[in-house]
Amino acid sequence: MSKSILPTINHAGGSSDDGHAARHTPSAAAQAPLNTEKLDEVKKLFTAHLENKGLRKTAERYAILEEIYTRGGHFDVEELYAGMKERGLQVSRATVYNTLDLLVEQGLVSKHQFGRNLAQYEKSYGYRQHDHVICTECHKVVEFCDPRIHGIQTMVGDLLNFHILHHSLNLYGICGDCRAKAASGEAHSK
Repeated sequence: MSKSILPTINHAGGSSDDGHAARHTPSAAAQAPLNTEKLDEVKKLFTAHLENKGLRKTAERYAILEEIYTRGGHFDVEELYAGMKERGLQVSRATVYNTLDLLVEQGLVSKHQFGRNLAQYEKSYGYRQHDHVICTECHKVVEFCDPRIHGIQTMVGDLLNFHILHHSLNLYGICGDCRAKAASGEAHSK
């Protein structure tokens, strides 16, 4: 494996500035340090989007936005909703779903289907393009960046006369923890 894609744990969310970081998804309740400058930018973009669509700028929508940009890692709707309830924030499940749709539409949040029926989300504004490795057993998601992928994207765009806007690469396998667990189970059954 090339040293440039070796994962490093980064629970704060997003990839490092050098583009070579990866992150194991922390628990649903994990909170990342709040970058207030980035949050202010995201709020301005979201406000403009709501105004352009003629939608109300409610406290619940902004609470959801802040909850997302305070989190580290990927999350599903139920994790987000439960996390907000645990913190005493009053918001309906329907508002969470509707707000997530608006945030995905605006490009402030990314939505993923990692081979399960359950959609996963992550904050995306101001974070580098990255790809994912997903364990098919425990569903752990690890992010990685490798500049060679960008080179391939550029080369394919040039060869096929495409202006590539973005890409998505998800690799599926069985993580080391699950392989070790399976191996220890086999050893105990003998």
